[in-house]
Amino acid sequence: MVRSVTVDELAAAHQRGERIVDVRERFEFDGGHIPGVDHVAMALVPLRIDEFTGSRAVWVVCESGNRSWQVADYLSRHGVEAYNVNGGMSAWRAAGLPQETGVGATS
Repeated sequence: MVRSVTVDELAAAHQRGERIVDVRERFEFDGGHIPGVDHVAMALVPLRIDEFTGSRAVWVVCESGNRSWQVADYLSRHGVEAYNVNGGMSAWRAAGLPQETGVGATS
């Protein structure tokens, strides 16, 4: 079962140094993302599942929360503690939380 969280919960996780993965396409990510997050486009998650299994919890974000829910569900079914961020980057921006543009994290 996927647990959905708010951007406030995500901001707290970000401050604690939790792993956050942005699953949007590269052009979306480059247009604005949470500083220091990992980038793994949704389509690449199954190919890179080994990077997620056996690790700590993963907070998954996209633009609105739809793709991230699908990825969080997939990860959960593979034994990963995954959280979906309701509202995604749209909610993050609306809350006035920090973001950066351009390439700023792994992909």
